[in-house]
Amino acid sequence: MDKHRSNKKNPNQKKQLNTYARYSSIVFQMFAIIGIGAFIGVKLDDAFPNKHSLYTIILSLVFVIFAIVFVIRRIIAISKEE
Repeated sequence: MDKHRSNKKNPNQKKQLNTYARYSSIVFQMFAIIGIGAFIGVKLDDAFPNKHSLYTIILSLVFVIFAIVFVIRRIIAISKEE
């Protein structure tokens, strides 16, 4: 087997790996945004108790919407770069 050929990556493979890295980082950022919203909601529910944990529910939903908007904007920005 040729050593030179196995060590060099095809430019298409590098581009594909770069694309996977970009999109996987967006997924982690989305989880972080939603997690932060839920965490703040839980802390507010601990500080101001209520019957249905409204702070957690409301902030989780708001941060999910924020995360979706963030992902859409990032995907549009990435598609413009390419």
